[in-house]
Amino acid sequence: MFSNLKNLRMLVNGILGGICIGIGGAFFLAIENKVIGSVFFSLGLFTICTRQLGLFTGRVGYLLDNDLHYIFELIAIWVGNLIGTNAVAYSLRMTRLAPAFIEKATIICNAKLNDNYLSLFILGIFCNILMYIAVDGFKKNNHEFGKYLGLVFCVAGFILAGFEHCVADMFYFGMANIWSDKVIFILLIITLGNIAGGLLIPILERLK
Repeated sequence: MFSNLKNLRMLVNGILGGICIGIGGAFFLAIENKVIGSVFFSLGLFTICTRQLGLFTGRVGYLLDNDLHYIFELIAIWVGNLIGTNAVAYSLRMTRLAPAFIEKATIICNAKLNDNYLSLFILGIFCNILMYIAVDGFKKNNHEFGKYLGLVFCVAGFILAGFEHCVADMFYFGMANIWSDKVIFILLIITLGNIAGGLLIPILERLK
Protein backbone atom coordinates (compact mmCIF):
# COMPACT_ATOMS: atom_id res chain seq x y z
CA MET A 1 0.00 0.00 0.00
CA PHE A 2 2.77 2.43 0.96
CA SER A 3 4.63 1.56 -2.21
CA ASN A 4 1.60 2.29 -4.38
CA LEU A 5 1.01 5.61 -2.62
CA LYS A 6 4.65 6.55 -3.10
CA ASN A 7 4.46 5.75 -6.81
CA LEU A 8 1.29 7.83 -7.05
CA ARG A 9 3.08 10.71 -5.39
CA MET A 10 5.95 10.32 -7.85
CA LEU A 11 3.44 10.34 -10.71
CA VAL A 12 1.94 13.61 -9.47
CA ASN A 13 5.40 15.12 -8.96
CA GLY A 14 6.26 13.97 -12.46
CA ILE A 15 3.17 15.67 -13.87
CA LEU A 16 4.14 18.92 -12.13
CA GLY A 17 7.71 18.57 -13.39
CA GLY A 18 6.41 17.94 -16.90
CA ILE A 19 4.28 21.09 -16.71
CA CYS A 20 7.38 23.10 -15.77
CA ILE A 21 9.34 21.70 -18.72
CA GLY A 22 6.37 22.32 -21.00
CA ILE A 23 6.27 25.97 -19.96
CA GLY A 24 10.04 26.17 -20.48
CA GLY A 25 9.55 24.69 -23.95
CA ALA A 26 6.88 27.30 -24.64
CA PHE A 27 9.39 30.03 -23.75
CA PHE A 28 11.83 28.53 -26.24
CA LEU A 29 9.22 28.43 -29.01
CA ALA A 30 8.04 31.98 -28.28
CA ILE A 31 11.44 33.68 -28.27
CA GLU A 32 13.05 34.26 -31.66
CA ASN A 33 16.61 34.49 -30.36
CA LYS A 34 17.75 30.90 -29.72
CA VAL A 35 20.29 31.85 -27.05
CA ILE A 36 17.81 33.90 -25.05
CA GLY A 37 15.15 31.24 -25.54
CA SER A 38 17.43 28.53 -24.19
CA VAL A 39 18.19 30.64 -21.10
CA PHE A 40 14.49 31.13 -20.39
CA PHE A 41 13.92 27.40 -20.90
CA SER A 42 16.14 26.85 -17.86
CA LEU A 43 13.42 28.36 -15.66
CA GLY A 44 11.71 24.99 -15.98
CA LEU A 45 14.58 23.16 -14.28
CA PHE A 46 15.00 26.02 -11.81
CA THR A 47 11.40 25.55 -10.65
CA ILE A 48 11.74 21.77 -10.50
CA CYS A 49 14.88 21.94 -8.35
CA THR A 50 13.65 24.66 -6.01
CA ARG A 51 10.21 23.02 -5.57
CA GLN A 52 11.62 19.45 -5.52
CA LEU A 53 9.39 18.26 -8.33
CA GLY A 54 9.85 15.13 -10.41
CA LEU A 55 11.95 15.17 -13.58
CA PHE A 56 13.09 11.86 -15.02
CA THR A 57 16.34 13.20 -16.44
CA GLY A 58 17.22 14.83 -13.13
CA ARG A 59 16.39 11.82 -10.97
CA VAL A 60 17.89 9.00 -13.06
CA GLY A 61 21.45 9.96 -12.10
CA TYR A 62 20.74 8.74 -8.56
CA LEU A 63 19.68 5.24 -9.57
CA LEU A 64 22.80 3.68 -8.06
CA ASP A 65 22.14 5.36 -4.70
CA ASN A 66 18.74 3.70 -4.27
CA ASP A 67 17.14 0.26 -4.08
CA LEU A 68 15.31 -1.54 -6.89
CA HIS A 69 12.01 0.15 -6.07
CA TYR A 70 13.54 3.39 -7.32
CA ILE A 71 13.15 2.01 -10.84
CA PHE A 72 9.36 2.02 -10.42
CA GLU A 73 9.53 5.57 -9.09
CA LEU A 74 11.48 6.61 -12.18
CA ILE A 75 8.89 4.97 -14.44
CA ALA A 76 6.11 6.83 -12.58
CA ILE A 77 7.98 10.12 -13.01
CA TRP A 78 8.59 9.44 -16.74
CA VAL A 79 4.88 8.80 -17.28
CA GLY A 80 4.04 11.88 -15.20
CA ASN A 81 6.44 13.98 -17.28
CA LEU A 82 4.70 12.74 -20.44
CA ILE A 83 1.30 13.70 -19.04
CA GLY A 84 2.48 17.10 -17.78
CA THR A 85 4.29 18.18 -20.93
CA ASN A 86 1.36 17.19 -23.10
CA ALA A 87 -1.12 18.92 -20.81
CA VAL A 88 0.78 22.13 -21.54
CA ALA A 89 1.18 21.36 -25.25
CA TYR A 90 -2.45 20.55 -25.95
CA SER A 91 -3.65 23.48 -23.84
CA LEU A 92 -1.47 25.85 -25.87
CA ARG A 93 -2.79 24.34 -29.09
CA MET A 94 -6.16 25.89 -28.15
CA THR A 95 -4.76 29.43 -27.90
CA ARG A 96 -3.83 32.16 -30.36
CA LEU A 97 -0.18 31.14 -29.91
CA ALA A 98 -0.83 27.77 -31.55
CA PRO A 99 0.05 28.51 -35.22
CA ALA A 100 3.53 29.86 -34.49
CA PHE A 101 4.27 27.29 -31.79
CA ILE A 102 3.09 24.37 -33.93
CA GLU A 103 5.21 25.51 -36.88
CA LYS A 104 8.40 25.71 -34.82
CA ALA A 105 7.69 22.50 -32.92
CA THR A 106 7.08 20.63 -36.18
CA ILE A 107 10.47 21.70 -37.51
CA ILE A 108 12.13 20.49 -34.29
CA CYS A 109 10.26 17.17 -34.40
CA ASN A 110 11.01 16.53 -38.07
CA ALA A 111 14.74 16.85 -37.33
CA LYS A 112 14.40 14.05 -34.80
CA LEU A 113 12.25 11.90 -37.06
CA ASN A 114 14.81 12.19 -39.86
CA ASP A 115 17.74 11.35 -37.59
CA ASN A 116 19.12 7.85 -37.02
CA TYR A 117 18.72 5.97 -33.74
CA LEU A 118 22.42 5.90 -32.86
CA SER A 119 22.63 9.67 -33.25
CA LEU A 120 19.58 10.18 -31.01
CA PHE A 121 21.04 7.84 -28.39
CA ILE A 122 24.42 9.59 -28.34
CA LEU A 123 22.83 13.04 -28.20
CA GLY A 124 20.73 11.77 -25.28
CA ILE A 125 23.90 10.73 -23.45
CA PHE A 126 25.52 14.14 -23.76
CA CYS A 127 22.31 15.89 -22.72
CA ASN A 128 22.08 14.04 -19.45
CA ILE A 129 25.74 14.43 -18.61
CA LEU A 130 24.90 18.12 -18.46
CA MET A 131 21.64 17.49 -16.62
CA TYR A 132 23.42 15.48 -13.94
CA ILE A 133 26.02 18.23 -13.55
CA ALA A 134 23.22 20.80 -13.21
CA VAL A 135 21.09 18.89 -10.70
CA ASP A 136 23.94 17.48 -8.62
CA GLY A 137 25.61 20.88 -8.61
CA PHE A 138 22.41 22.43 -7.34
CA LYS A 139 22.34 19.91 -4.50
CA LYS A 140 26.00 20.08 -3.51
CA ASN A 141 27.28 23.51 -4.50
CA ASN A 142 27.42 25.69 -1.38
CA HIS A 143 27.78 28.85 -3.44
CA GLU A 144 24.23 30.16 -3.95
CA PHE A 145 24.97 32.04 -7.17
CA GLY A 146 27.03 29.15 -8.54
CA LYS A 147 24.33 26.51 -8.11
CA TYR A 148 21.80 28.58 -10.07
CA LEU A 149 24.33 29.56 -12.70
CA GLY A 150 25.04 25.87 -13.24
CA LEU A 151 21.37 25.21 -13.97
CA VAL A 152 21.20 27.96 -16.55
CA PHE A 153 24.43 27.10 -18.36
CA CYS A 154 23.80 23.35 -18.47
CA VAL A 155 20.24 23.68 -19.78
CA ALA A 156 21.10 26.41 -22.26
CA GLY A 157 24.15 24.41 -23.29
CA PHE A 158 22.32 21.19 -24.15
CA ILE A 159 19.69 23.12 -26.12
CA LEU A 160 22.21 25.15 -28.11
CA ALA A 161 24.31 22.06 -28.81
CA GLY A 162 21.27 20.16 -30.07
CA PHE A 163 21.44 17.39 -27.48
CA GLU A 164 18.31 15.29 -26.86
CA HIS A 165 16.21 15.59 -23.70
CA CYS A 166 13.36 13.05 -23.58
CA VAL A 167 11.02 15.22 -21.50
CA ALA A 168 11.50 18.35 -23.63
CA ASP A 169 10.91 16.18 -26.69
CA MET A 170 7.64 14.95 -25.18
CA PHE A 171 6.47 18.57 -25.21
CA TYR A 172 7.59 19.25 -28.77
CA PHE A 173 5.91 16.12 -30.14
CA GLY A 174 2.75 17.04 -28.25
CA MET A 175 2.85 20.62 -29.52
CA ALA A 176 3.30 19.41 -33.09
CA ASN A 177 0.71 16.67 -32.44
CA ILE A 178 2.97 14.13 -34.13
CA TRP A 179 2.47 10.73 -32.52
CA SER A 180 3.17 7.28 -33.91
CA ASP A 181 4.90 4.03 -33.00
CA LYS A 182 8.10 5.53 -34.40
CA VAL A 183 7.81 8.61 -32.17
CA ILE A 184 7.35 6.46 -29.06
CA PHE A 185 10.36 4.37 -30.07
CA ILE A 186 12.42 7.52 -30.61
CA LEU A 187 11.44 8.78 -27.15
CA LEU A 188 12.53 5.45 -25.66
CA ILE A 189 15.88 5.57 -27.51
CA ILE A 190 16.48 9.11 -26.23
CA THR A 191 15.42 8.00 -22.74
CA LEU A 192 18.01 5.21 -22.83
CA GLY A 193 20.62 7.75 -23.88
CA ASN A 194 19.56 10.02 -21.02
CA ILE A 195 19.86 7.10 -18.59
CA ALA A 196 23.38 6.30 -19.83
CA GLY A 197 24.42 9.95 -19.64
CA GLY A 198 22.93 10.43 -16.19
CA LEU A 199 24.76 7.39 -14.82
CA LEU A 200 28.11 8.03 -16.50
CA ILE A 201 29.58 10.42 -13.94
CA PRO A 202 28.28 8.50 -10.87
CA ILE A 203 29.77 5.26 -12.25
CA LEU A 204 33.12 6.88 -13.05
CA GLU A 205 33.21 8.48 -9.61
CA ARG A 206 32.81 5.06 -8.01
CA LEU A 207 35.82 3.81 -9.99
CA LYS A 208 38.16 6.52 -8.73
